[in-house]
Amino acid sequence: MKSEEPTEQMSRGLKNRHVQMIALGGTIGTGLFLGAGESIHLTGPSILLAYLIAGIACFLLMRALGELLLSDLSAHSFIDFIKKYLGERWGFIAGWTYWVCWLSIAMADLTASGLYMKFWFPNLPQWVTGLTILLILVLINAVTVSAFGETEFWFAIVKVTAIIALIVIGVVMVIFQFKTPVGHASVSNLFDGGIFAHGAKGFFLSFQMVLFGFIGIEMVGMTASETSDPKTIIPKAINEIPMRVILFYLGSLLALMCIYPWHFISPDQSPFVQVFSAIGIKAAAAIINFVVLTAAASACNSSLFTTARMLFSLTYDGKGKTAKKLRKLSRSQVPVNALFFSAVIIAIVVLLNLFIPGRVFTLISSIATTCFLFIWGSIVLAHIKYRRSVSHTKADTVTFKMPFAPYSDYFVLAFLAMVGIVLFFRFETLVALIGSILWLFGLWLFKTVIDRSETRLAEVAKVKSNSK
Repeated sequence: MKSEEPTEQMSRGLKNRHVQMIALGGTIGTGLFLGAGESIHLTGPSILLAYLIAGIACFLLMRALGELLLSDLSAHSFIDFIKKYLGERWGFIAGWTYWVCWLSIAMADLTASGLYMKFWFPNLPQWVTGLTILLILVLINAVTVSAFGETEFWFAIVKVTAIIALIVIGVVMVIFQFKTPVGHASVSNLFDGGIFAHGAKGFFLSFQMVLFGFIGIEMVGMTASETSDPKTIIPKAINEIPMRVILFYLGSLLALMCIYPWHFISPDQSPFVQVFSAIGIKAAAAIINFVVLTAAASACNSSLFTTARMLFSLTYDGKGKTAKKLRKLSRSQVPVNALFFSAVIIAIVVLLNLFIPGRVFTLISSIATTCFLFIWGSIVLAHIKYRRSVSHTKADTVTFKMPFAPYSDYFVLAFLAMVGIVLFFRFETLVALIGSILWLFGLWLFKTVIDRSETRLAEVAKVKSNSK
């Protein structure tokens, strides 16, 4: 009996609700649940303005990505468009950078999950939790793409429920002037101490943390080739980004600062824990710990999906044996070899928790997130080139166009450049920025060596052919 051969195209098993929640989950992570306290402490109520500006930039970025995706539904990922419009070398650098970025995020989040689990099991080795979560998620991702979508759907539900609960509680507390350990819940708390807490410097420095809260938003660009109805679902997911930003980021932070005057919110503790504790929920710490554990697992789930698809895309046109194996699809049309390869690398580094202190992972994660400036900038530049390459007649027929292009493109690039400049003014981010630049330069050199070697081999083969 002849075995069924896997096809060369991935299945379109992601439904509308899956893509919506993947997009939503991509904008809600531990950066909000744990990092909001530090952001608020750094800049005060003006953090709302920072999130609004960053949200507008990310929305325009996604509109640019959406137009690219719908211009060619046969593309496996947005890296294909970077290769097409910015060149093979740029696409090579962007693709492998994006792959490594998500590997690093998975490593950092699995390491963090081990710390979260210690809340309930203090003696449980850190690496055990990370490895267990990784194995479970690998098995889920290996089944079908819809299994991944369903898992991410419920992870996102947990995060969304926590934020909506906070917003509702905040509204109720403000209406009834609820007494807190530092006064009463009131809208006036928002203006206590001034809007710009530490002037322009604090405001601009906050953008580094604010923007990194949006990492993963571009993941919709990895789902297009596996979405059941991309022409309908992708635009809908992207167009709902502004409402999600307003509701979940601005809504939750506004609730926090109305319940507590911003200068009483601890930079070292989750503000969500503070709020739930203030209203008398003794299990507040456990609730938030469960939510951030879910957020970490969600980030790892997204990482496995993204790295597998990116590796599939990067090796799709490869002619070597390794490339052919990595792009092989299972019977359920999942790139399992690429998935397992990525998972093995993540697992090896997670096991290094036995020997390497956690700060190494913090540095790796910082470098990875800094590289996202390059990835996002590349998407916008590819969109600019795309718009210049299409005729006016064809451009007029596009139904999902980037609004106000190319000026909106230039706004996003200017915003990303501003954040890049901000990274120079803090030691931790400066180190990450230098590390990212070295990484990108190293990839450029590596690609140069590969191209020259291939050119020489081609020339040798041509000479041998002519001599015959």
